[in-house]
Amino acid sequence: MRILITNDDGINAPGLKILQDIAEAVAGPKGEVWTVAPAFEQSGVAHCINYAHPTMIAEFGPRRFAAEGSPADCVLAGVHEIIPGGPPDLVLSGVNRGNNSAENTVYSGTIGGAMEGALQGVRSIALSQYYGPANLVLDNQFEAAAQHGAALVRSLYDNGLWGGDSYQTFYNVNFPPVAGADVKGSKVVAQGMRPQRPFGVEPHQPPNGRKYLWIKGTPQNVPTAPGTDAHANLDGYISVTPMRCDLTAHDLLEDLEQRLV
Repeated sequence: MRILITNDDGINAPGLKILQDIAEAVAGPKGEVWTVAPAFEQSGVAHCINYAHPTMIAEFGPRRFAAEGSPADCVLAGVHEIIPGGPPDLVLSGVNRGNNSAENTVYSGTIGGAMEGALQGVRSIALSQYYGPANLVLDNQFEAAAQHGAALVRSLYDNGLWGGDSYQTFYNVNFPPVAGADVKGSKVVAQGMRPQRPFGVEPHQPPNGRKYLWIKGTPQNVPTAPGTDAHANLDGYISVTPMRCDLTAHDLLEDLEQRLV
């Protein structure tokens, strides 16, 4: 098996090392793991692609490359240029530093990498590690992902529902903010939504007199509705959410058509 790994935290992020270990365990001794990750942090870029300017690629070592671009750019580079012999069998994006549950999914470059993999016709999984008081004190804050990631990825690859009539399925996986031994299992759940607005701004005025805004997040320890991702994560479960790139609100189509006649 040949696996392409990427992330949005950058080529030197600790979560990418965790993902390398996961990918090597899944690929097996005869497999290949190729890394194409952003040269610099790309958190919050979602499914951005840099088609307005070229993307520089630098080789850091055998099967290890950095790209001056987004996670989606990295996937495009890996699939079409860097990996010889055609597309990989699997794209893994992560392991993100922090959760990509609920509304975070919409902003996530980690999700963007998996989304691009799916658009390229490759089975793709995004993986993120929720942070909280129970794992922030651990020597390895990614312990839940490190201990349970390989088995979950292998199970999804072998047993997941892939393909689709148009947009292909990909998966969003979030590991709970607990020690590896305290993970209760996994749950297949929907994407949730926290009750507060996801982001705001905080203005600052530096000595030059100009106004600058810092984008400011909101508390992440707020559960979503039962049966959704952040609720499962905060209850100690790995969340597994099947996704597609189709953003159509299908449940509104018929009613909207009648309203506009």
